[in-house]
Amino acid sequence: MPTPHACWLTTELFDMTPEQRKQNLRLALILASVAVVFFVGFLAKMVWLTGQ
Repeated sequence: MPTPHACWLTTELFDMTPEQRKQNLRLALILASVAVVFFVGFLAKMVWLTGQ
C-alpha cells in the first residue's frame, strides 16, 4: 500500500490541467529569478566591499 505522500504525488502531478502547469512554471521562473538576483547582489557586494 503506498504512503499518503505517494498517493498525493501521483494524483496531483498527473491530474494537473495545462493551465495549472503553466501557472506553476511561471511561479517557478519568478522565484528562480528572485533567487538569482539575490545571489548576484550578494556576489557584487562581496566583490565591491573586498575591493576597497
